[in-house]
This record gives sequence, structure tokens and C-alpha cells, in this order.
Amino acid sequence: MSNKDYRKELDSMGELLVPKNALWGAQTQRAIENFPISGIKMPRQFISALGLVKWAAASANENLGLLENDVAKAIQDASQEVIEGKHDEQFPVDVFQTGSGTSSNMNANEVIGNLAAKILGKKVHPNDDVNMGQSSNDVVPTCIHIAAMIGLQDNLLPALTKLIEELQIKANALEGIVKTGRTHLMDAMPITMAQEIGGWKSQISHASDRITDSMSRLSDLAQGGTAVGTGINTHKDFGKMFVNIISKKTKINFQVPSSYFESLASQDAAVEISGQLKVLAISLIKISNDLRWMNSGPLAGIGEIKLPELQPGSSIMPGKVNPVIPEAVAMVCAQVIGNDAAIAIAGQSGNFQLNVMLPVVAYNLLQSIEILTNASDVLKEKAIKDFTVDESNIKKTLNQNPILVTALNSVIGYELGAKIVKTAYQNDRSIKEVAMEMTDLDESELDHLLNPETLTNAD
Repeated sequence: MSNKDYRKELDSMGELLVPKNALWGAQTQRAIENFPISGIKMPRQFISALGLVKWAAASANENLGLLENDVAKAIQDASQEVIEGKHDEQFPVDVFQTGSGTSSNMNANEVIGNLAAKILGKKVHPNDDVNMGQSSNDVVPTCIHIAAMIGLQDNLLPALTKLIEELQIKANALEGIVKTGRTHLMDAMPITMAQEIGGWKSQISHASDRITDSMSRLSDLAQGGTAVGTGINTHKDFGKMFVNIISKKTKINFQVPSSYFESLASQDAAVEISGQLKVLAISLIKISNDLRWMNSGPLAGIGEIKLPELQPGSSIMPGKVNPVIPEAVAMVCAQVIGNDAAIAIAGQSGNFQLNVMLPVVAYNLLQSIEILTNASDVLKEKAIKDFTVDESNIKKTLNQNPILVTALNSVIGYELGAKIVKTAYQNDRSIKEVAMEMTDLDESELDHLLNPETLTNAD
């Protein structure tokens, strides 16, 4: 492009050219030129949170008599457009930027300042007006918490609730089906399908509870601490007023932290919530792998269930259908575990009064929330909801299960039981048949003791 496609912008470091139609200014342009690293932009949820912070800050400064009413209104109107995603293309800064996220904060200040100026018909300064009473050092940690809280409350937790409900529906539907239990991938004592699915449901329920508990600390907002936690250059009531305004705006109960110094210097709450997301990911991997094993076959595998057939499974083997949903969910969970590792490394980068890996925390945490939400929905709708059970195959393997002899331990002892199992294995005979030859128990006693349905209830 020629120079006529650019305009000159000035900041504290001098003059430079900015694309003529860009809403951003000099500091954003410097970031574009300084960080041509990944092409990965800050997440939509984070940009929306920036808009929310600028909206609430303008309102607080107006209420405190620090910002003229018309300027505050213009900033709020411009911020609302950013919240709604109307200008996402105006946020081009790479995730791998300055560790404080200053480039993204200034990107928002410049875009909102230019939008507000168009609304108002006079200059709105990105630093003096849009960034009034704020610092990148409290804005960016605040955005991380706000965006994560919104993602958790509005998306992930409802998705987990629906998954829990679907698991309960499935457990109820399969209550009467008894199957072979497995430990070490080997035959074990019988359980019901409902008991197995109930274990999955309990995992997800506990994951949801852990996340909810951690959100009580994620609800602390750094806004008001400004540069180092002392609140320099902001009104003493700004932080408290900001929290009240943002809580009403988002319908989430945010709070002033017990220490602004902690809120700026650490990302412990984000590390904690990421850890809870990792636990959820591990639970979803376990459930996904159980589904894959139970679906394996159709002839040479376990073949207890049949997952919905969604797409051809091979480019060379006709008729092959694979468990694609559990595979996709497991890959999501692998990504979340990797994200948690990145967040842990970023979290320990709080040097003195500021963490300096904030953009990486934001990107990875918000991605984990988003993909876990979507994976939970897909698992519920395209795997759990409509899988069917091969009852004939389940009964066949259950009736041949030699581990049922465990039920005779208290009557005949472990050693004799082991001999019965080995004989049954070696001669391809049933436990009942061999036990009738090697014990004094009659057929009716054995039928009672070896009843698989009875064995699923230890009481």
C-alpha cells in the first residue's frame, strides 16, 4: 500500500504510520510491528471483557465527578460496541506481547477513544479519558477474571449440569442391566450399567462443585490497584464502585480483593481454576475411554455398547465406523492439560508487584473453558444420549465370567475357589458346573450364591 493509505499518529515515542481506516492508534501499531510472532489474537471473550472494564470505569469516573457526562456516555456507547463484538477486527495484537498485556489495554483505549470521538464529535483521549483511574496492571488481571467468570457461569457450568442430567437419565434407563466389571482391564465381579454410569455422573458432579468453589476466589477483581497495588492515580472509592457497577452489568457477584498487591502480583486464582479444569478434563478422558472400550469391536472387542454411527471411519476399510466423539473429547482434554501446564508456568512469573505472563494466562484459560464447554455438549448429545446396549453379548460374557467364584469365598475359602477358577478356565466350563463337582454345594445354593444381580449389591 502507498502512503496515502496511512495516517500519521503520535505517541510519547514519536510519530509513525497507521492504516488510514484503522480505529487503533500509535501504541497498537507499535505492538503489531513488535510482535509478529504467532498470528494468534487475544480471545473474543477477553476483548469483550476489555469493553466491560472500560464501560464500568467510565461509569465509575462519571459518578465520582471525574469524567464529564457526555464523555462518559460516549465511552460507554463505544465500549458497548466492543462488548458486542462489533469491532473485533480492530484488535490485532498477538497473544505473545508485553507480559502485562499493556498492548491489548492500549489497543482497547485507542479503539474506544476513536469510536467515542466519532460519537461525541470531539477528541476523547485514550489515556486521560478511556484509561482514567486505570493501569494495564489492574485492567488485564481484571479482564482475565471477568472473562473466565462469564465463561464458567454462562457456559461451562450449565453444560456440565446438562451432562449430569443426561447421565442420570441413561443410568435410570439401564438400571436392570448387569454386566461384567473390570479391573486392570480384566474380568472382575459384576456391576450394573447404572452403577458404572453413576460413577461417571459423580465425577462430573464433583468437578462442577470444585469449579464452583474456586470461583469464589476468581470473583476478586484487581481493578483499583492501578500500577503496583497502591491505587496511585485513581480515586479511593473507584475500586469499590467499579465492582458494584460491573456486578450489576454482568449479573455476577464480583468483589474487592483483600489485597490488591496479591491481585496484581499473582495469578493464583487463575492457576487454581485451571487446575479444576484439568481435573474435569481427566474425568472426561476416563469416561471417553470407557465408552471407547465398551464400544470396541464389533467382533473382536468388548462390544457391550454401540455408539451412534456418525461418519465413515476409514478411507480404505469400507464399513468401518469409529468412536469419533470420545476421541475428539479426549483430544480436547489433552489440550486442556497442556493449557494448565502453560498457566502454571505463567502463574509463577509474578515478579515483585506484577505477573508478566498475563496474556498467556488469558488465552489458555479462556480456551480451556470454551473447548470443555463444547466437548461436554458434544459428548452428551452425540455419545451418551443415544448409545445402545448389546444385552445378549453382555449376558454371554457375564455367564462365562469365572471371577463370580469370589462370591463363594466365605463358604469354600479362597484356595478352593482358585482351583475352581483354574479348572473352569482350562476346560472352558462354567463356574457353577465345576463348583458342583468340587464342593458340597447343591445347584440351588450355587444359583443363589452366583446370581450376578445379587452380587451387584454388597448389602
